[in-house]
Amino acid sequence: MKHSLKRYFFWLAYNLFARHLPSSSKPYSFGSGWFRRNTARGFAEKVGKGVNIEKGAVIPFSLKIGDFSGIGRNARIGRKIRIGKNVIMGPDVMVITENHCYPDYQNSRTNKVVIGDNVWIGARAIILPGVRVGSGAVIGAGAVVTKDVPQDTLFAGNPARKRKKIGRKKQEKEKQEI
Repeated sequence: MKHSLKRYFFWLAYNLFARHLPSSSKPYSFGSGWFRRNTARGFAEKVGKGVNIEKGAVIPFSLKIGDFSGIGRNARIGRKIRIGKNVIMGPDVMVITENHCYPDYQNSRTNKVVIGDNVWIGARAIILPGVRVGSGAVIGAGAVVTKDVPQDTLFAGNPARKRKKIGRKKQEKEKQEI
């Protein structure tokens, strides 16, 4: 998608004004979440319905985010990212998509990050370039994710490792018993 003058206007409005408005949960927010979401729709590739972008979040032109997902306060989202539906992201999360090439530090390389549906990402987690996070996964607070996260798995630590399998099978079994 080309960067038209209209998209640059919305990007400027977001970065100079909208991202500094009060948090959406404050009683005096007066629609700041709605304003951030709609200015982001003006420049990002796709912003789904019911998306919540919190105060201070830095988002790129290439953002694709599904319905009812949330980007936490002061989060930093890199270029070339796709975020699925119903994703919850805590404050200060960093999704890094660019890295310098060794030994030529003048050039950088961008690797796409894909976050599946129904993912929880804890506060101050860091997701590095090229990582794919499967649907239903949970990433613990402060985790540094260096490799792909399978679906329905809890990852935590530095570097993040699989802690346990979670998910749908147990929930489906409980529903059948009812």
